[in-house]
Amino acid sequence: MSMTELFVAPDGDDAAQGTREHPFATLDRARHMARALTGEIVVRLRAGTHLLAEPLEITEDDSGRDGHCVVYQPHGYGTAEQEEVVVSGGRLITGWREQDGVWLADVGDLDTRQLYVDGRRAERAGAGGLPGRVTMTETGYTTDSTAPLAWHSPSDVEFVHRGVYPWTEARCGVAAVSAGGDGTVITMTQPAFGHALELYNSTWEGQTSRGPGLPTRAENDAAFLTEPGTFVLDRSRPGHHVLRYLPRPGEHPERTQVVAPVLETLLRATGVSGVTFRGLTFADATWLRPSGPDGFLHYHGNGFYTGGPVDTVSLGEGVGSVTVPGESATIPACVVLEDASDVRIEGCRFTRLGAAGLGVSGGADITVRGCDFDTLSAGALVLDGSRSALVEDNRVHRVALEFSGSPGISLIGTTGCTVAHNHIADVPHCGIVAGPGQGTRILRNLTTNTMQVLADGGGVYLSGPQGGSHGTGAVIRGNVIEDTLTPYNFGLYTDYGAAWVTVEENVVVRADSTAVLHVSPPLDNVVYRGNFWDADPVGADAPPSGVTYEDNTTFTGEHEPEAAAAIRARAGLLRETPAAASR
Repeated sequence: MSMTELFVAPDGDDAAQGTREHPFATLDRARHMARALTGEIVVRLRAGTHLLAEPLEITEDDSGRDGHCVVYQPHGYGTAEQEEVVVSGGRLITGWREQDGVWLADVGDLDTRQLYVDGRRAERAGAGGLPGRVTMTETGYTTDSTAPLAWHSPSDVEFVHRGVYPWTEARCGVAAVSAGGDGTVITMTQPAFGHALELYNSTWEGQTSRGPGLPTRAENDAAFLTEPGTFVLDRSRPGHHVLRYLPRPGEHPERTQVVAPVLETLLRATGVSGVTFRGLTFADATWLRPSGPDGFLHYHGNGFYTGGPVDTVSLGEGVGSVTVPGESATIPACVVLEDASDVRIEGCRFTRLGAAGLGVSGGADITVRGCDFDTLSAGALVLDGSRSALVEDNRVHRVALEFSGSPGISLIGTTGCTVAHNHIADVPHCGIVAGPGQGTRILRNLTTNTMQVLADGGGVYLSGPQGGSHGTGAVIRGNVIEDTLTPYNFGLYTDYGAAWVTVEENVVVRADSTAVLHVSPPLDNVVYRGNFWDADPVGADAPPSGVTYEDNTTFTGEHEPEAAAAIRARAGLLRETPAAASR
């Protein structure tokens, strides 16, 4: 079988031949060259950071042909000599000057929400809530404190509203600050604040709430720059933005590498087939929409409100109600597959990204295996409307650092997709989420330290109809769910009218509640069988008519039954003991 190798190096030349001795400079040049070739094509990236000036766009014309593949991978992939390759959408910040212990850099029209210092995520400087006695108005807030009048660039300040609903965290920008009476008038950015007043309305046991409420945190002003290792971006002078960073001990502007993500998308593959990405690190991208006039009005999971109809959902007679978006948008990903087929992503790392890591929309036969997802502003992986995808042996940790409601792994409207042998750890809300779909299989995953920030979720969460029979429905089997942390969570959570679901042979420990059988709308054709947990699920003493509850074991103490230990031994990553996940 013929194979053609193309080489790309950060110090290459796009006018060269793309050989080992004379490599191309850019991935896009190699992509274009590959179109003219036949047979197996391997694009080998040499060590270093491959900076993208614009997103890499791969289309149907870049597909493998006649049963052959196009592979993008580091030189030496799979050997001890594999080179470290980073595909980056970032910009190195230089030209620092110091002022009162703060580093300042003039960055022109640069706009970003993240900063990375020697590879470490620097937090945006912030303060908790608003000072003084605060009142929400139709246009913003008033406070009897004058402290906000000292903000350097009020129109850059962003309010965080954590827990508008227990599972929700919104972000709205400030438009202006002015003196009012003996205090301060804060005018919020529109249309975000008006939309927030429309969206967030609830009643609960006789108590009524309207709008986003008081902010729990204010971010991005020089007045908040008190904690070493934090930054702000001052955009008060268009085209003359100033980046401020308060260094940590030992950091020096001439020795410390500071990178600001610039691109929002690193790679977009549309309509392709027969393409593989192996061993690459995708890093340094942002997502700017939340900084604009629309803000980020989170509702649930990866969904956020962009305006339009709002529906009222009852939480049960005499309990209360919430308003929800008639339609939601989805947080984008920095690496995107759209209507792709037979695409494999193996052994890659997704890190330092300002939205979700990998987004798969439509398409079929996608494999994501052996990847690491970390240090992401949103979730790791979103499958939306895809068929026959396999997500296996991936490590997800420290994700949703900025958009706290984002799940580690999320499935929406998928058919015949399998999520198996992954480890999801240290996430602020759910570990794995599956919305309405068909034939979903969630098998032998390990989730640890989920639900760290928001409430009403679980290590594994599933909602809505999952098929038309148990043969076409969802299977949640062999998972280990431990340490779901915040109050009011259910380690293994079938919710909101889940139907045709088999939940069997899972282990759940150290959750606020292990599971719940009574939800609204009610569960239908849901089977809980052969599970092990350290506390009875809510409603296990009187399962509803739509739930079969049989042969489950509640154990006490620290010693799990032998059968539970056997389940634990088979859950989580496969990398130490490679094997195929059960189908």
